[in-house]
Parts: sequence; C-alpha cells; structure tokens
Amino acid sequence: MSTTTVVEFTIEPFVEGEPGRHVTAAIAAVEALGLTVDVGPFGSSFATPTATVGNAVKALLDAAYSNGATHVNVHVEPRS
Repeated sequence: MSTTTVVEFTIEPFVEGEPGRHVTAAIAAVEALGLTVDVGPFGSSFATPTATVGNAVKALLDAAYSNGATHVNVHVEPRS
C-alpha cells in the first residue's frame, strides 16, 4: 500500500504569467495544510500522505471554485 500520493492539477481560466485569485487561493489552501506546491508552466503538483489526500483535494477545489475557477483538472497517483 502506498504511503504518498501525488496530485497534479490545472485550474482555469488560464492566463499565462498572471495566475488569478482562483489559482493563488487554491495553492494557498493546499499550503495551509503544510504541503508544498510545485507550480509549473503547464500544471502544478504536490505530494501528500495518502491518508490525507481527500482533505487536500477538497481544500484545492473549494478554494478554486470559491474564487472564480471555471474548470479544475485533477490527476491523483499513489506512489510508493
């Protein structure tokens, strides 16, 4: 059983070089859980203990949609 899960995500609308509040709030919500978000040019990611991945994804989605996101793509992959 995996102990770590990697979550990759993109949040739209996407404006190159100018992430809106829907993006920055979502990243802040994940970081408030003590996780580090890797922000990339085509998507972002974080690793979390598998036991808490649901809470982290919920925080991400709640913050994104509460701040104007129109679409969120999330990919979750357990790692050993």
